[in-house]
Amino acid sequence: MCRNIKPLFNFEPPATRNEMHDAALQFVRKISGTTKPSQANQAAFHEAVEEIEKSVRKLLAAMDTSAPPKNREIVAAKARERASQRYARPA
Repeated sequence: MCRNIKPLFNFEPPATRNEMHDAALQFVRKISGTTKPSQANQAAFHEAVEEIEKSVRKLLAAMDTSAPPKNREIVAAKARERASQRYARPA
């Protein structure tokens, strides 16, 4: 799966429409194999992004959990720490 698609469920504050759009865009880019569609494919590309974004909103609204919401800042800090360790330059 795409590394750039982040989990959106069970966060405080909840995922924004922009985050859902970005995830849908990343997904369509991955499965289409292009980051910028040709003019002939632009309409289909953008329609797919809109449909997937709509499905993501519907999914997140329907999901339920008893787990406490995750803190975005803490999750982001952990991700930055993992990235710094992963991409650290050897001494």
